Amino acid sequence: QVQLVESGGGLVQAGGSLRLSCAASGRTVSSNTMGWFRQAPGKEREFVAAMPRSSATTYYADSVKGRCTISRDNAKNTVYLQMNSLKPEDTAVYYCAATSLEIPTIPKFYTYWGQGTQVTVSS
Repeated sequence: QVQLVESGGGLVQAGGSLRLSCAASGRTVSSNTMGWFRQAPGKEREFVAAMPRSSATTYYADSVKGRCTISRDNAKNTVYLQMNSLKPEDTAVYYCAATSLEIPTIPKFYTYWGQGTQVTVSS
């Protein structure tokens, strides 16, 4: 019943910023571990960031650490991914996902997925 819809993707210059949004319906984002993943052409889906529901710790991939921030607005039932200092290597389709488990970095443990939003970073 949970549906996730990403938005906010687009074309940006290297060094620029972008904020992705993931609107949830069916259940609140506060009751789930929320994660962001990305997939570039010809590559496997990889972890980007996650916010567990039962931990104060947030998780980030080494490739985006220091440049990305995951957050959620419970009133809007939305999770965000703020991306700064974007690089061409960040180009990919970005997906948000939700799980009732607390295994934030592994895609197979996420139950619900959005449709994805394209992020393209020009050099």
